[in-house]
Amino acid sequence: MDRLDRRILDVLQNDSSVTNHALANAVGLSPSACLKRVKQLRQAGVIEREVALLSPEHLGLALHMVVEVIMERDHKTLYQRFLQRVEAAPEVTQCYQVTGEVDFVLIVLVPDMASYDRFCDNVLYSEPNIRKFRTLISRKRSKFETRLLLNPVEGD
Repeated sequence: MDRLDRRILDVLQNDSSVTNHALANAVGLSPSACLKRVKQLRQAGVIEREVALLSPEHLGLALHMVVEVIMERDHKTLYQRFLQRVEAAPEVTQCYQVTGEVDFVLIVLVPDMASYDRFCDNVLYSEPNIRKFRTLISRKRSKFETRLLLNPVEGD
């Protein structure tokens, strides 16, 4: 990946709906050369997918929870079972397996506390390998960024 690829990715991270012609103009390439590079970035897996970012508040998802989960036993099969349950839960928008005192950190979005209680009953309390979990209710989201830091290529 060279400097031009990184410029293309920078523009696409800001607005993936940009036309190929506008993208080519923004990075200083011909439209055909730009399209070829974007296709290569997709095929290489650098561009995983393109999505629309929705406003949780406009959709009634007013509560953002950070849930720390501590498992009873450290076993790969038990972790995979828990991950399957989490991946099937639409309330969970992010899941991280982490090191330290907790095993998983979940980001959960729900419209209200009753919905969160149902989530806890269906996903957390019903998992026998969870020793305990702690819920942090976000009062305000100060930063939410989907952009990845694109380090410059050495020699550019």
